[in-house]
Amino acid sequence: MPARFDPRLRFGLAVASAIVRGRFRFPGGQRPPAGGHVVDPAFAGVGVAAAADPEVDDFIVERLRAAGIRHVRVDFSGADEGGDGERLLARLLAEEFRVTLHLVQLREDALAMPDERAAARWRAFVSRTLDRYGAAVERVELGTTVNRQRWCGHSLSGFLSMWEIGWHEVRRRGLTLMGPGVTDFEPPWNVGMLALLAERGLLPDIHTDNLFSERCTEPERFDHKILGRRLVRLHKFNLIKKARLLARLGADHGVPRLVSPSAFWTLPRIERMLPDSEEKQADYLTRYMLLCAASGALERAWWGPLICHREGLVDNGERPYPALERITHYASVEGGRGDLRVRPALHALHAFAALVPGACYEGRLSATEGLEVHAFRSTRHLIHAVWTINGRAAALADLYSADDLAAADFRSRDGIPEDAREASRVLVGESPRYLCWPASASVELRPGAALLPGVALAWHRPGCRHFHFRERGWEGIVVAGSLDEASRLLGVIHPDRLVAPSREAALRHARNAVWTVSDPRRPEAKLVVKQPVKMYFHKKLLDRLKPSKGLRSWSGTCELLRRGIGVAVPVAWFEWRGDTTLMRNFYVCEHVRADFAVREMFAAFARGEPTFAGIAQDSAYRQLCDYLHRMHGRGIFFRDLSGGNILASATDDGTLTFSLIDTGRIHAFDTPLSSGRRLADMVRICNKLDWHGRDRLMSLYMTRLGRRFDVWSRLKFALYDLKVWLKRSIGRRGMKRLKARVRGQ
Repeated sequence: MPARFDPRLRFGLAVASAIVRGRFRFPGGQRPPAGGHVVDPAFAGVGVAAAADPEVDDFIVERLRAAGIRHVRVDFSGADEGGDGERLLARLLAEEFRVTLHLVQLREDALAMPDERAAARWRAFVSRTLDRYGAAVERVELGTTVNRQRWCGHSLSGFLSMWEIGWHEVRRRGLTLMGPGVTDFEPPWNVGMLALLAERGLLPDIHTDNLFSERCTEPERFDHKILGRRLVRLHKFNLIKKARLLARLGADHGVPRLVSPSAFWTLPRIERMLPDSEEKQADYLTRYMLLCAASGALERAWWGPLICHREGLVDNGERPYPALERITHYASVEGGRGDLRVRPALHALHAFAALVPGACYEGRLSATEGLEVHAFRSTRHLIHAVWTINGRAAALADLYSADDLAAADFRSRDGIPEDAREASRVLVGESPRYLCWPASASVELRPGAALLPGVALAWHRPGCRHFHFRERGWEGIVVAGSLDEASRLLGVIHPDRLVAPSREAALRHARNAVWTVSDPRRPEAKLVVKQPVKMYFHKKLLDRLKPSKGLRSWSGTCELLRRGIGVAVPVAWFEWRGDTTLMRNFYVCEHVRADFAVREMFAAFARGEPTFAGIAQDSAYRQLCDYLHRMHGRGIFFRDLSGGNILASATDDGTLTFSLIDTGRIHAFDTPLSSGRRLADMVRICNKLDWHGRDRLMSLYMTRLGRRFDVWSRLKFALYDLKVWLKRSIGRRGMKRLKARVRGQ
């Protein structure tokens, strides 16, 4: 083929032209439009596939009806004719679901295109299918992950041949056509493919792109995959800007309508950093759908598979993943009806679909980064969707007037009505909530509405809610199952009631006083209270720019807890607003029942003892290594990782469970720690170990990183040993010992 007709050259020229004309730039596109657009009534939909068990068809129909979802996407290939896939398709049409029929070429034929025999088989399949179902389906979709040749099988010329055949068959029947099926955010592919189709007169009616946000972790984040984490603020490509840019690129080529047919979060990807993967999937689904609706760029934004172990709204049990990615071809569902379990994400989709599609978007009301408040107005309600990025918090009393809160109806992410008496006191967090007023209402945010500064939350704690406390100069948070339980807790731990005991009656009384009080929820349990009682002069100066000690302990513990790292469970934090002494603050947590501290275990091993508490050295090192590796892998830099700050309990079978205490110095990151930060923690915990023990523990740890415990790593340990020796000899501790000796003489 002459170079001038080579589609690859035309593709490249189209992309180069878009770059020169600045069509990939969109200043300010990261902000949603001011409002005024109506969210399509069919905005929410989901992909479905058949199982060998016909009862799964019944399940799909029942669950879709219960969730209020009437629009579905069905992947259909030649392998489905006369089989399970065709049975489900016929059932959905008979039940009057609005079906987008995604025609998928068999992979072996896709690899062969534009071979004449493969093309003839494709033409015959498309013709048969559209003759049978074309008049009944809502739309026809062609193209699947065209920018992933390894998945779809098509070369560029092969795709164009497939598309031309399908385009003519669809046009002959007067049907609506969607395509070309780019996946993820790779706008050069959208430009190149649309340019090729435009010059051939083969444009679709609707431009499709599977607009994933999974690689950003959270849907609100700027995409670090484009230029790296350090330069995200240079381009500011978040989900809204991506959608708006893709819509503009489609309009440039004569296809202004944009649909995202499939996107999702896989549970294993969430679990890299967070343990509550199913709850987070539901959070991300809601946040993603709300932002897509706010963008005004997408006609529809649909979830991927309804049923799938890794990314479905319904779990069908752990099974081998198919060789071909489900985003390319959602071919089938394994297992039977008895294997299916609904996940929270399906309830979240139901709640969104019941409130937002068909409503008019009125804009983003919050100006604070990390706090999202979006307004929609339907014929029945004024709806505010409110949430924060992961781990942050906001108080409703800081966002709305008391009158507006009193008039609001509150619904959870899953659409469950909330008790108005409690709801206004519960903090806003990473799980979206809906506040509803009559459609005629006018509600504005308070000036300066913002996140609670320095506050972190571990949101997904079963049976727990975070109640904001603000009373007579005090501010804080109480974690309880209900407002009544919070009141019982405050009967014991109200900051006006908390008074540090004498040195003799406290568990610890140095810079901080630590003591226990009874737990009103469980008579046999105790709560631990921590309050700073002594601060050196330089700390009083330096700490004025930091959150209070109580808040740092609270937030550090919550960062550990929300990442699934064992820690004493937080109950409350209080501080006096405007405190100049820096000591009127309290942190309260549950008392940890522990058998020993890791410091004691290390001391025994350093003395040459082969076991401690019935646990062999090697087993203890392996279990501790697993715990620390998980902590560092989930972004926690402890910064005070001494053996005394890790408590341990042992079971009869030798299993150790660990809990961290003294969490006020933690720095939390959204990515696994660098090697330097990991070693900075490890030198502290190994300080009480002899070199043989250090070698064993660090060899195990470094092996998990695919590295060796080399000379440079050992040097860090030697330097830290020197630092500790100097501190004990001539530092503050050394001076105290010297004074004691002088007084003794």
